[in-house]
Amino acid sequence: MFEKAKSRRGFLTLGLGAAASLVVADPVEAAVRRLPERSIHLYNTHTGESMRTVFWAEGRYQTKTITQISRFLRDHRSGAVHPIDPKLLDMMITVQHKVGAKGAIHIISGYRSPQTNAMLASYSDGVATHSLHTEGKAVDIRLPGHAVKHVGRAAKSMRAGGVGTYPESDFVHIDTGRVRTW
Repeated sequence: MFEKAKSRRGFLTLGLGAAASLVVADPVEAAVRRLPERSIHLYNTHTGESMRTVFWAEGRYQTKTITQISRFLRDHRSGAVHPIDPKLLDMMITVQHKVGAKGAIHIISGYRSPQTNAMLASYSDGVATHSLHTEGKAVDIRLPGHAVKHVGRAAKSMRAGGVGTYPESDFVHIDTGRVRTW
């Protein structure tokens, strides 16, 4: 690779290649990132609450709104609230746009307190003992009218974090951790 960089043409080729790798390849994701405002419509399947709000405006995340969303995505078992990673919201709306879903994103699980997570992990091998849910960096979602495999495929195509598909439970896990799938 560095042999190519010895010539001017090779150097330019490497530079253009590096620049191209920084460009968002997916036009839907690129469109979401360019929106002057980003909004989200959520429905919590456990509490019955619904929320529709703008979380990005004027070139930045809206701190007050992110706090409200964090409360919405609280641990429904204990009521504990933890700050939610705003990138998770971007991931959710990108997945929603990719599959063409309309309406609310159904939340199966948002933040989980360490106690709730430990309890769930004791009942199921499918719950990680150190889940990103406990850091506000993961959410389990459902997009009504769209198959889990299609939602999962859309999430995986972003290559932006972890994606787990659970067809038997009808939800997709997405997180802002390292890229991995299951």
